[in-house]
Amino acid sequence: MGYTREELKEFMLKEIEIIQDIIKRMAFNSFMMKGWTVTLVAVTLLLKGSEYQVFIAFIPLIVFWYLDAYFLWQERLYRRLYNWVVQNRMQTEEFLFDMNAYRFKDEEQSKFRIMFSITLGWFYGSIFVLTLIYAFFLLGGVG
Repeated sequence: MGYTREELKEFMLKEIEIIQDIIKRMAFNSFMMKGWTVTLVAVTLLLKGSEYQVFIAFIPLIVFWYLDAYFLWQERLYRRLYNWVVQNRMQTEEFLFDMNAYRFKDEEQSKFRIMFSITLGWFYGSIFVLTLIYAFFLLGGVG
């Protein structure tokens, strides 16, 4: 269609704004996953029931760990989309306002690898280890 340089610049700024909003939402979702994980694991451990109930705490831990990795994976895809728009928008109309960041999925790590990245691995891994230690003591592993 042939847009002017000024129109492409305006489009680029709008695209960047939209992508930044998406990245903010993904980061907020990740923050919420961490809060819900701590809350649900703590509540599960505090409930009185059989001594094996402690293992139920691993369900929300693993589920939210994966969901957090998924949101981080998506955030990384949108960061790649952001970089692509900044680098290419002034030269091409290709993918104009196309917010489908999945075209970069082959360039990003798998969700499983992201689960064990430094940021997620330390957070969720420490909760996992602490829950295991709690279960060990609760089930009479010492003494």
